[in-house]
Amino acid sequence: MVIAENISKTFSKGKSAGVAALNDISLHVGKGELFGIIGPDGSGKTTLFRILTTLMLADKGRATVAGFDVVKDYKKIRRIIGYMPGRFSLYQDLSVEENLQFFATLFGTIIEENYSFIKDIYSQIEPFKKRRAGALSGGMKQKLALSCALIHKPTVLFLDEPTTGVDPVSRYEFWQMLKRLKCDGVTIIASTPYMDEARLCDRICLMRDGQMMAVDTPENIQNSYRWILRAVISDRSFVLLHDLRDYEFCEYCFSFGEYHHIALREGFKDEDLYSFLINRGHSHISLSPLLPSIEDCFMDMAREHS
Repeated sequence: MVIAENISKTFSKGKSAGVAALNDISLHVGKGELFGIIGPDGSGKTTLFRILTTLMLADKGRATVAGFDVVKDYKKIRRIIGYMPGRFSLYQDLSVEENLQFFATLFGTIIEENYSFIKDIYSQIEPFKKRRAGALSGGMKQKLALSCALIHKPTVLFLDEPTTGVDPVSRYEFWQMLKRLKCDGVTIIASTPYMDEARLCDRICLMRDGQMMAVDTPENIQNSYRWILRAVISDRSFVLLHDLRDYEFCEYCFSFGEYHHIALREGFKDEDLYSFLINRGHSHISLSPLLPSIEDCFMDMAREHS
């Protein structure tokens, strides 16, 4: 359904060397798939989306959406996709209903014709249809933007960081809406900086600094983790990270909230690590076995690609 082959994009900075936003990106998203592009700010997610939605030209490579080339067939692609940019881009001075009518008119349709397709989403904000879009809460703005992106019944939906800045409840509701759209046959490509949202996708692409580190199911990525993982806490958290990195079996260690996640090589023993920390002056030590999260896997891969 969506294919990218060796996509590269560099932004020039005057006479200085350009900044590589994308470096040889290739991926294949199947029909009806919920595909996640996961990475921090600056990883190239938005640039990739703009290329796939025909809003920007790549320097190298080619891409197709539903069999249409993003350069030669851009007009056809724009008729069959929905795009929700990361920044709220609807008309703030128009009401909810007026925004929806405007986008329906752009695509040669009316709200009533495709209302059944957006009903589950739009019905949640319909009681406020006379309210100006600029006066909506963050979660309601996202639902309005999604309704506008769906009003013409697209076959492919691009969502660029749709839950950034949205409260946890609205984030959960938004992903439930995406699952229902997937059941209706819509192919969905969503980007997010939130690693916990990765497990809600069928497959994910992990990106960093314009490079693709892995493409697979969340489960396969987690199962491919190579190290023994422990969550560690003690009464001297301000020096714990430094001490853990000094441990002979430590491959790497990062802070995760109040805990430190330490990746350990084969041969280590919990009692040895415990004794090591006691000798460093720590007490109230807790060592907990840990299954790797997507974030743990991302941090490991980021080291490999640095």
